[in-house]
Parts: sequence; structure tokens; C-alpha cells
Amino acid sequence: MAILPQAVVADAEGKFTTETAIPAGAEPGRHSVVVSATNPNAAQVFPLKISPQIALSGEDQFSIVNQKLVTGLYQSAYSPKNNVVFAAAAVGRPPVKESQLVKVSPDTLQVLQAVTPIQAPARKGPDGQEQPGGVFAVYGIAVDDANGTVWVTNTRQNTIAVYRQTDLALIKQFAPGEVGHGRDVAIDSQQGKAYVSTAFTPNIEVFSTTTLEKIGTIEPQSSIRGPNARPFGSMSLALDAASGKLFVVSGTGEVAVINTADDSVAKVFPVAGVNSSSGIAYDASTNRIFVSSQGSDNVAIIDADSGQTLNTVLVGAGSLNVAFDPVSKLAYTANRGANTVTVLNSNGEIVANLDAGPMPNHISVGPNGSVYVVNKGQGANAESNNITRIQRK
Repeated sequence: MAILPQAVVADAEGKFTTETAIPAGAEPGRHSVVVSATNPNAAQVFPLKISPQIALSGEDQFSIVNQKLVTGLYQSAYSPKNNVVFAAAAVGRPPVKESQLVKVSPDTLQVLQAVTPIQAPARKGPDGQEQPGGVFAVYGIAVDDANGTVWVTNTRQNTIAVYRQTDLALIKQFAPGEVGHGRDVAIDSQQGKAYVSTAFTPNIEVFSTTTLEKIGTIEPQSSIRGPNARPFGSMSLALDAASGKLFVVSGTGEVAVINTADDSVAKVFPVAGVNSSSGIAYDASTNRIFVSSQGSDNVAIIDADSGQTLNTVLVGAGSLNVAFDPVSKLAYTANRGANTVTVLNSNGEIVANLDAGPMPNHISVGPNGSVYVVNKGQGANAESNNITRIQRK
């Protein structure tokens, strides 16, 4: 079907802009748009993504409290032992000058303490000239209650750091280049290991939580063959310490299962019906994996043993991260483009679709059936850079 009522004339540089209305009944998903030109004759195909519009619902079933924190929130993590929430925040592109590691009350959501990371060494800019290194900005975050520490990824410097929970003192700043584009951290206190994903490579770097030394690298290999084959890219991590399994999602739309006892790769399998996957969670009671995917705006529910996709649920634009709360037995997914958090049961039925403010970025599980959502919308918007506690009534 033609989507423009009439031809568009390009300017002297061959550029043009135009607007068109997407039909109300258009199917969500990726569509091909063909642009046909004359003088000279040419044609090119462009991808068009149509995201689902999911109505807000179910707010009355939840207690929702939010509080503005600091600019540039990325992730949060809850410490059951110390009953505090830690959040990582960073602003801008390298050299990053503004970043904070924040300790937050899980009840009042007020900041209890905040520290700025130390200065990073100088680095070469895009022009090859030396420029200031900024700070060791913090992005991904996880807590190790066995050793009283907080682990963070310093994505811009390709490394990680470890802080003390009690006073946010820096215990160890690893050297730049230790972890390529570190994204997420998962702590296995039983095995005494910290796992760090690297986003653009298969590597999951493994560190000892006691010696704070690197002890290994896990390299899952993609199971996809043919023209669409790409290297496995480790994104989010979900640990089930009881079964000794680490679940890793790849942007290729695959899941790797790691045996944490020896860090061997048990299996890698593709997930049906997803595109550009980035988030993962695990429900031990049903042995189901939840995968959120930005490219397909959905959450896939998968049997962990067979790798079979049991259900895919459209949740909203840019489904970035997902967390599963074992108390309420609900999965929460942050839809960054839709500005919502969708709540699902283990079968994939939508329990609620909640307003999350601009650009919800991450969800972590708290106590007593609660979860914490951080968002990082633009500018001085009052609803940006908030932490929100959501709890089933």
C-alpha cells in the first residue's frame, strides 16, 4: 500500500523529510518501506518498526511510591542483609564528569549516602589526541552480602570496581581494559564468584569475590547459523544459586545456561519470536525463563529445560529489562520506549501495565514482594531520574 498521498521532492542536496500516519490497525512488528525515486530512477528498502500500544491498567492492585534521586540512573540492587538499595548513575558521553554510587532507604527512598567515583586516567579521543579521562563512571551494579561489597561496571573504561557497602569506600578499582564494555554483574555468594557480562562479545568475565582477582572467562558460542549468524553478545544475567545455573541473554535472541560449579556452558539455544533481546529473569518455581527484547517489544516465556518458547507477550516499545519477584510470582518488564512497566504472571498474562515515567531503565527485586524501578528520562522533567517502589497489595 502507498503511505504517501503524493510524491515528495528532494532538496538540492538530495534530502527530504515527510510525515505519514500509521494506520490504526497496523500489525506491531518490523515492516519494509520501499522508497522509489525518479530522476534518476532508484529504489531502496527501509525498515519500519511499529510498536504496540498497551493501555495502562491494574494500578489499583499495587502500592506505588516514587522519589527523585540523582541524574543519570542506570541500575539498582537491593541488599537483604543490610536492608538498603544501591543505585548507579552516570551522565553523558566520555569523558564522563558526573557519576554517583548512591545508597537509598528502601522504605523512604531517600538518599542515605552518595559518592563520586575517582578520576580515570587520560584517554585518546576520536581524533587521536589525549583528553581527560573523566571519572570511573558506574553503570551496572550488584551486591555481595557475604563480603559486604557492591560491584559496579565502569563501562566507559572497560573495567569494574568494588565498593564497601557500609560507607561506600572504594575497595578496588580495576585497571581500564579489564572487562570490555562491562554491562551487568551477578554475584554467586555460594561459589564466591562475580560474573560480568560484556554486551558486544560472548565473554562473561569471572572474578573471585574474596581475592578480587579475575579467575576465568566464559565464552558461549551462538547456535545460529547462516546469513543471520552473529557472535553471542552477553547482556543481562539471571542467577539461580540453588540450582547452580546462570542464565545469560544475548542480543542475538539466544539464551546460554552456565553451570556455576565449574563455569561450563551447559547449552545455548535460540528464543523464538524475539529480536534484539536484552533482559532476562528466572522463576525457579516453574523453571521458566523470561526474556525481554527491545526489537520485538515483547517478553518471551521459555521452558528452561527444553528451551521451548511457551508464550510471547507484547508489552510496549523497547522492552529493555525484566525481573521476577518470587514472593508475588510476578515478572516486571521495563519498557523504555513506552514509559511503562508491564506486570505478567508466569503464564504471560498481563496483570497490570503501569506508568513508569520517562525511559524506565532497570528493575531490581526488593523485600516482601516489592521491586525497584529506576528511570533516566531527559532534562529537568520532574518524573525523570526517579526510583519507584512497586509492591502488590
